[in-house]
Amino acid sequence: MSEAILAHPRFISLEGGEGAGKSTAIASLRDVLQKRGHEVLLTREPGGTPLAERIRALMLDNRQALRGDGDEDEPLSAEAELLLVFAARAQHVRQVIRPALQRGVFVVSDRFTDSSYAYQGDGRGLDMGWIAELERRAVGLRPALTLLLDLDVREGRARIAGRDLWPDRIESEQDDFFERVRAGFRRRAAAEPERFRVVDAARTPGEVGEAVAAALTDWLERAS
Repeated sequence: MSEAILAHPRFISLEGGEGAGKSTAIASLRDVLQKRGHEVLLTREPGGTPLAERIRALMLDNRQALRGDGDEDEPLSAEAELLLVFAARAQHVRQVIRPALQRGVFVVSDRFTDSSYAYQGDGRGLDMGWIAELERRAVGLRPALTLLLDLDVREGRARIAGRDLWPDRIESEQDDFFERVRAGFRRRAAAEPERFRVVDAARTPGEVGEAVAAALTDWLERAS
């Protein structure tokens, strides 16, 4: 795969912290595109292919400890977490995203590489240059539009409290981790205003859906 990073005009990503309402917002994006006559593929990360979904399960599983050859629990290191995310992403891009884009389909992904910079870079403290190198070598693709659902960490955590009987590894982190993640997303949005649209996710799901639909419509009209 080429090391050049292409911002594809039919590739859109949705980013945000825990509880920001991405599931509702992504449906609004699909509706806008379909009403304009476009074929749309909704996908997610980590995941998007059978193999990538298995990698996702391994990375996020918090119900049973990862174990080595002995009986001791083996925690997943930050470096291993990052590499698992990119392994899943490389498979996702090659098997799903690029083929759909080549067919003329709009691809809307619930998370993409910006999440690696925010979660593994800002959140875990891993080297941003390493993440950028993985992005160039293993992915080579970037959304032309990224919608960031921005929400206060405590409010987002309150929204998802009790949602799952077994919170995953990421959801089980402390507030300070998510504060770093949120700050990382906001810095990326500020650094790339042409690509990012920041949406206040503190509003009702309906209002957030309307806001992301308006942002996408404006972007499509500017691009036409």
